[in-house]
Amino acid sequence: MIVETIGQIRREHFVKGKTIKEIARDLGVSRNAVLKAVRSEETSFVYERDVQPQPKLGLWSAKLDDLLKTNVEKPARERLTLIRIFEDLRGLSYEGGYDAARRYARKWRGEHGALAASAYVPLSFDPGVAYQFDWGHEIVLLDGVTTTVKVAHMCLCHSRMMFVRAYPRETQEMVFDAHERALSFFKGSCARGIYDNMKTAVETIFVGKERKFNRRFAQMCSHHLVEPVACTPASGWEKGQVENQVVVWRGSGSSRLAYDSRAMTR
Repeated sequence: MIVETIGQIRREHFVKGKTIKEIARDLGVSRNAVLKAVRSEETSFVYERDVQPQPKLGLWSAKLDDLLKTNVEKPARERLTLIRIFEDLRGLSYEGGYDAARRYARKWRGEHGALAASAYVPLSFDPGVAYQFDWGHEIVLLDGVTTTVKVAHMCLCHSRMMFVRAYPRETQEMVFDAHERALSFFKGSCARGIYDNMKTAVETIFVGKERKFNRRFAQMCSHHLVEPVACTPASGWEKGQVENQVVVWRGSGSSRLAYDSRAMTR
């Protein structure tokens, strides 16, 4: 199982209270796999093949790409089912099985089939639904030296309760530390975390809200049972609360405060 699937299983069980049977049915994975993800504290599992198979589909993936792309571009009423696409592929002398084509088509749709118009981030939230996270920067006096520090901001979307902590850089380790301290401060987590497309979290941006998150970042979210959501590029209003928090906190005169290396949290 990939990290994202493990995280989704954990959220479905521990947050939504679904049974093992329900999760296995809804996500299309085996019960044993669901049990392993639920009973273990691990957020990733490693399986190494002794011999890497060479599937028959490999030579036909480009042709299947063309068939899937052509089908998506058709009007909804004229689109073929996957079994019809598979039959067309067989007509071109493909000798592999349907399951391989189905798995490939599912992955292809996940990467290319999302529509930007149907993806959005809500602007109003119920308690415990979401938080927003962002980075800012401040010029401060640190041990008598004027320097620029990076400031991690987290804001609970319903109550607007804030957490702010300064760091020397925006490394992934400091992203993790900010989350650990913030969620400890809030005494709990939310169902979703809303982020921009920071490099320490997002590896690849697809159409709409589809993202490939950094493996370690996805594991952190899985550990805290948080579903990460990335904003549309150049759409700061999708996390406007924390964006406003950065500006207000800076304008309050905080940048003129003197910090020392032992106290960098507000």
